Amino acid sequence: MMSSKEAQSLKNGAVPGEPVKTDKNSRRGNWGNQIEFILTSVGYAVGLGNVWRFPYLCYRNGGGAFMFPYFIMLVFCGIPLFFLELSFGQFASQGCLGVWRISPMFKGVGYGMMVVSTYIGIYYNVVICIAFYYFFSSMTNLLPWTYCNNPWNTPTCNGVVTPRGINNTLANVTRSLVTGATEVAVEVVNKTKRTSPSEEYWKHYVLQISDDIGNFGEVRLPILGCLAVSWVVVFLCLIRGVKSSGKVVYFTATFPYVVLTILFIRGITLEGAVTGIKYYLTPQWHKILDAKVWGDAASQIFYSLGCAWGGLITMASYNKFHNNCYRDSIIISITNCATSVYAGFVIFSILGFMAHHLNVDVSEVADHGPGLAFVAYPEALTLLPISPLWSLLFFFMLILLGLGTQFCLLETLVTAIVDEIGTDWIVRNKTVVTGGVAIVGFLLGVPLTTQAGIYWLLLMDNYAASFSLVIISCIMCICIMYVYGHKKYFKDVEMMLGFPPPIFFRVCWRFVSPIIISFILIFTVIQYKPITYNDYVYPGWSLAIGFLMAMSSVICIPIYALYKIAKSEGTTFLERLKNSCKPDVKWGPALSEHRIGLYATPGSEGEVEVRPLKEELKEKEKEDEKRDEISLTIQGSNGSTAHNTTPSA
Repeated sequence: MMSSKEAQSLKNGAVPGEPVKTDKNSRRGNWGNQIEFILTSVGYAVGLGNVWRFPYLCYRNGGGAFMFPYFIMLVFCGIPLFFLELSFGQFASQGCLGVWRISPMFKGVGYGMMVVSTYIGIYYNVVICIAFYYFFSSMTNLLPWTYCNNPWNTPTCNGVVTPRGINNTLANVTRSLVTGATEVAVEVVNKTKRTSPSEEYWKHYVLQISDDIGNFGEVRLPILGCLAVSWVVVFLCLIRGVKSSGKVVYFTATFPYVVLTILFIRGITLEGAVTGIKYYLTPQWHKILDAKVWGDAASQIFYSLGCAWGGLITMASYNKFHNNCYRDSIIISITNCATSVYAGFVIFSILGFMAHHLNVDVSEVADHGPGLAFVAYPEALTLLPISPLWSLLFFFMLILLGLGTQFCLLETLVTAIVDEIGTDWIVRNKTVVTGGVAIVGFLLGVPLTTQAGIYWLLLMDNYAASFSLVIISCIMCICIMYVYGHKKYFKDVEMMLGFPPPIFFRVCWRFVSPIIISFILIFTVIQYKPITYNDYVYPGWSLAIGFLMAMSSVICIPIYALYKIAKSEGTTFLERLKNSCKPDVKWGPALSEHRIGLYATPGSEGEVEVRPLKEELKEKEKEDEKRDEISLTIQGSNGSTAHNTTPSA
């Protein structure tokens, strides 16, 4: 007679006699399959920074020479930290707060991750909403930022494209024809000061930017409406948690690659594209000895993979216990970095084309951040035949890249709240929590839709998630490796995966990665420069607010540590400190079937499990067939078997 577990194992394609890995956390839920987890994690790691930050850093730091320190940092810092966070969340099946049962005193690290994710989630969705705005604006026969004959343009505006037949009295003008359906003339203007129509459209029409960060002006209603659309989309995609977002990512995580490929094929066929790609890749080997280049490489790897945001821990917590997160970490990390390199080809092929027509160096049209996404690239698109089509594709790609990251940011906050409260009602009504977080996020994002919103957005981007992430990640490594103990954690990973972490990762977790993280922190402090936006210099009071935002996540760590020490048992400070660092009794695998060995609790399934010696097992196999038919084999989670001679077992 086949047991129900054996029947289920056969149903799931497992080999009889092998460990059954069909655990299902019915309370929290699991990913539908591993493809959903990998696609979600790729969507989380691959974001707007891959398009508007990496290519700029690459050409600024030695072109092809930058690739060398970049991949060195990927191997020794990026992948190890990625694997550490995935294994951490998967082992405990808890979000960024619940995992700190490993050492309750450090739960403030989890709160710090929540604060960081909150800041990023607020301004990241504003960037997505602006991409929505440009996407809707591209649904026209003529892109509105093509010419300088609009009410918002200034006398200094000078476009590179004008309709045939329009007289231009500007001096030093050369003219060439762009073949294609649009039948336009391209006018290359050599002027000392040139304001592009795309820049004026961005500043004077979309943002209607004020003159100071303290001058909020009015709320830009079109942007506010797009922000509402953006939050509604995020909420609907997360309405059933990972069950719904896991289905959406089949599109949001893969289609950007389709768009990138289309833009790449179009870009490399343009005149001047080769010049742009050469500028992007040409190695300047003398820069490889510059500490700044290595610092930028380490920082880019660290931030682009989303380490210390809490999202990796949260996404991994929905994995099945025996999932091979070691394999996943390598796949996702390499995919993220390969996407950055690939996006560089796409961006610089178009910028090379633009530089060719403007008769300037590529460095004069290259930019990063919002300047690349909403000024330089849109202007380049106006030079292409059927420009609205390419504009729609580009901004649709930005929307999908942003949504992939935003899904995980919101899920991180929701999961932390639900896991922390943990009542049956809040678990059943997780959708209500998701809606509540989305509404609060929308309201907190309203100030960023004012005329001073871009100043605040850049302030949050530069301070809310900068050196605070480095500190959080460093403390996480120290806690797991040295407070909890590296030997215990290695055994935990072995129990979960079936094999111990490779020695390379053990060395990186204990020594190499913390050293690199410390290097990033020191480099960030040394390299610090007050933030500016074009010619605008931020006032001192706004920089103070920026530092407060950065410290608000870090300060959670010592505050909670002191609170936990005060609440712990003991008569002396050292006793309280020691007790507050000990793992909580609930630390370990979430499901009882996985709580074996050190994690077995009285009356649990793990404790009654019997592990006969090989010799005893062989003797029992030689017993008469009747006894074998009566005995039932209970499959353990680690592949061992326990024999019980009572049919009722």
